[in-house]
Amino acid sequence: MESNFAIIAEPNRRAILSLLAASERSVGDLEDALRLPQPSVSKHLKVLREAGFVESRVDAQRRLYRIRPEPLMEIDAWLAQFRRFWSMHVDALERHLDRMTEPQRRKRSRK
Repeated sequence: MESNFAIIAEPNRRAILSLLAASERSVGDLEDALRLPQPSVSKHLKVLREAGFVESRVDAQRRLYRIRPEPLMEIDAWLAQFRRFWSMHVDALERHLDRMTEPQRRKRSRK
């Protein structure tokens, strides 16, 4: 069985998850959005479904897919240990941008 990281490493699967994050979608909706053939979309959905990332429900003649948050929560929990590194860099960037925009604000206030 592949790890959750190996499953989401595939770009088309990440794209499918991104689309499903907004709303549930049918295979046809995903095909159109991703410009992939139906067999490819179905193959990726099967991998995501078997790994627990998505689930489906039947709506008349179509199957609608939606995200299951649990596997993503596991990944998020693992990433939590690294957020402090990102936070430091984001904070430094914010300070740098503040210093850059300060002279521009002064120029505007003089006009």
